[in-house]
Amino acid sequence: MVFNPTMLTRRTVLTGSAGAMATLGAGGALPASASAPLATRQGPGVYRTKLGGFQVTALDDGVWLLPIDDTFVRNASAAEVDRALRGAFLPPRILPVTFTALLVNTGAKLVLIDTGTAGQVADTAGVMLDNLAAAGVTPAAIDTILISHFHPDHIDGIKTKDGDKVFPNAEIWVPEPEWAYWMNDANMSGAPKPVVKYFLNARRIFADIAKDVRRFKPGMDVMPGITSIPAYGHTPGHTAFALHSGNQSMLVMSDTVRNPYLFARHPDWQPIFDMDGPLSVKSRRRMLDRAAADRMLVASYHFPFPACGHMVRRGTGYELMPVEWRPL
Repeated sequence: MVFNPTMLTRRTVLTGSAGAMATLGAGGALPASASAPLATRQGPGVYRTKLGGFQVTALDDGVWLLPIDDTFVRNASAAEVDRALRGAFLPPRILPVTFTALLVNTGAKLVLIDTGTAGQVADTAGVMLDNLAAAGVTPAAIDTILISHFHPDHIDGIKTKDGDKVFPNAEIWVPEPEWAYWMNDANMSGAPKPVVKYFLNARRIFADIAKDVRRFKPGMDVMPGITSIPAYGHTPGHTAFALHSGNQSMLVMSDTVRNPYLFARHPDWQPIFDMDGPLSVKSRRRMLDRAAADRMLVASYHFPFPACGHMVRRGTGYELMPVEWRPL
């Protein structure tokens, strides 16, 4: 019988597989007996890539399977959002929110960009320190922490639940407008009730170490090879970063594009996470345009691990081209 590729359907594959198993069980080789227990967790979530003279390490902090409702995107219907999720082979009404911190070894400093959830956002998240250890780095070795904004999943890793500092030797840098907004009592008193918890959490993290926290104006170089970029809208002082070393660059988009299948493919959509939806759209389109035009490597805090790749323009939106694993 001559093989015809048009005959290869799901039904013929399943039928052929069943026939092969029957043959093995009847008169062929006996099937192996699997005595090893099933694994209960993934391996270490660590991915390294070279960027000029820098080494950038993506550190997985887990995932939050967030149920979403009709209000999740302000300017798109639930049916449109579900269609976009199904188009990415994801179940409807559930948004997988992954968390990935970046460790940048500049050769002179170990710089951590955002600090993970410390297990305080979801039971399925909070493994960043385990992956930092798997990468061969201790918390005491971190020289500098750069914070993109004050949402809990980006700052909670600075302290344990008991209030102890996790990175005892690290200098902490935060965006000045972010500090000015979240540490202002008048802003807290006028905030909607669900947002007040973010103000209180920012005080829990920063109040007793305020004198040691350095504040920068987005747009400035925070250190050699790392430039801060205003990306306002998600929060009042939300900041992205550009890494430059040799002739290579990476755009660390923070939460500017939270999910590639929703907000890169549909950059005008406004999720309820964005405090200023229209301003977020402007920041998102500006950043995606730059990444696509300059063919920059990008990293995004909530993209699927290792949360790195390139952005390609597709019609009115953009498509993520994930990095491929490669040896160092």
